[in-house]
Amino acid sequence: MKLQSMKLQFVVSNSVDPFWNVSVENYLVSLPDSGTVVMYLWKNRRTVVIGRNQNPFSECNVEMLLSEGGHVMRRTTGGGAVYHDDGNINFSFIAPYGLYDQARQFEVIRQAIASYGLDCCVSGRNDMTVNVDGQPRKFSGNAFSKAKHQRLHHGTLLIKSNIEDLQRYLKVKPAKLQKHGVSSVQSRVVNLSELADINSENIVQPLHDAFEKIYCGKAVDVAFEQLIAEPEVRRLHDIYCSEEWLYGNWRSFTATRNGQFDWGMIELQIAIEDDVITDVQIASDALDLDALDDARRLLTGADIKKRPQTESAIIGDILSLVY
Repeated sequence: MKLQSMKLQFVVSNSVDPFWNVSVENYLVSLPDSGTVVMYLWKNRRTVVIGRNQNPFSECNVEMLLSEGGHVMRRTTGGGAVYHDDGNINFSFIAPYGLYDQARQFEVIRQAIASYGLDCCVSGRNDMTVNVDGQPRKFSGNAFSKAKHQRLHHGTLLIKSNIEDLQRYLKVKPAKLQKHGVSSVQSRVVNLSELADINSENIVQPLHDAFEKIYCGKAVDVAFEQLIAEPEVRRLHDIYCSEEWLYGNWRSFTATRNGQFDWGMIELQIAIEDDVITDVQIASDALDLDALDDARRLLTGADIKKRPQTESAIIGDILSLVY
C-alpha cells in the first residue's frame, strides 16, 4: 500500500476505567484492514496491568490493591506487570500488517518526548529510557501482539506516577532488579515530570503532532463515546472484567518452579497424578506468546519421566524446569 493512501485516526479516551479502555483497544485490533493506522491514548486509575501469561498473585499485592479501590487488569499481550494511575498516559498503535512499523511507532513517542527537550531511546526488547545523570532510566514499557488483520503495539508513559504506590502494589522479583543492575524499582524508573514541564494532559498534543508528522498525513479524530456504544466493545468489557479472565486457576495453584532466562522470567505451576502432568499454568513476562502456548500443550498430559522433544530454545528452557 502506498503511503499516500494511508488513513490516520486519533482516539483519546475520556474514561479511567481500565476495562472499558482495554475493550476499545481490542475492538480496534479486531477490525478488518481498512488501510488505517490508529493512535489511541488512554489512562487507567490505580490499576496493575499484567501480561496475558502472568500470575496476578505473584505480580502484585492483589488484596491490598482491591481494598484500596484499585483494579487488576489482564491484557492480551505478553510482557511484564506495570502500574497505571492518573499521572500516566498510555498509548496504542493499531495497524494492518502492511502498515505496521515498530520503528516508526517508537519514533512518534521519541519525537513527542523530544519536544520537551528530553533525549530518549529504545532499550532492550521493549523499554524506552531517558538519560539521567549518566544512567538510563525507564519511563515506558511496551508490548506487542498480532490479530487476524491488525497488529498492536502499546505502552505506558510514566509522567507523574505515584512511585510509592507502584512499589506497594507491584511485587518485583529481586532477580529482575539484579538483571538491570539496580537495587529498587525507584532507582530504575523515572517520572518525566521530574525532568521537564510535562503532564498527562499537555503531552496529548505533542503526541498527536508527532503522529501526523511521522506518518505524513492528517489524523481524523474518533470519539471514544462512539466506540463504547459498539455491541462488540460491551461484549469484550464483560470478558475482561470477569473473574475467569483475570484470575483463572491461579488461586488454587502453588508455584513449583521458577527460572530467569535471557528471554524473560518464568513461573511454572503443575499438577501431577501417577507421573502424568494433568494441569499446567505458565506465568511469564516473555513476549513470545506462541512459545508459551506450545510449551503448555507439550506439558499437559506428558509423562513426567519422559521429556518431550522440541526444537525451540525457549520451550527447551521451560522444559528444563520440569525434567
